[in-house]
Amino acid sequence: MTADFLFHAATTTVLPAWLLLIFLPRWKWSAGLIVGSMIPALLSLLYAAVIVVHWGGSEGGFGSLAEVSALFDDPWLLLAGWVHYLAFDLFIGAWEVRDSQRMKIPHLLVVPCLLLTFVFGPIGLLMYLTLRGIRRRQIIIEESGIATPTA
Repeated sequence: MTADFLFHAATTTVLPAWLLLIFLPRWKWSAGLIVGSMIPALLSLLYAAVIVVHWGGSEGGFGSLAEVSALFDDPWLLLAGWVHYLAFDLFIGAWEVRDSQRMKIPHLLVVPCLLLTFVFGPIGLLMYLTLRGIRRRQIIIEESGIATPTA
């Protein structure tokens, strides 16, 4: 199996998940078990496997931008970085859908946030948090009865 094959497999795996979040957000599998947990978990397993097998012989590190760039010269570690983004962005997208449903934010307002989260990760999250703050008139995220200030 090549890094390129796994790149295509991982990317192809998340596309239907994002479509479910956008077009069928209330279907029980969309933001919950499958899209919100299982697919990110499978991507995380792939990430862990690539890191365990290919990290030791790599050049580079996290001490400077040049060192990070050297890490990504290795196609396997570049794949790991890509899978990292796919897993985290999908997890955040599923959270945005679940949270917007709890907060009664209309899904059509959330769709642009999801599209941006899919393509530009943190920009989509920022857009969703801004939308959420405007709709709720607060910037506090409450999970399981625990209020956590975001600012």
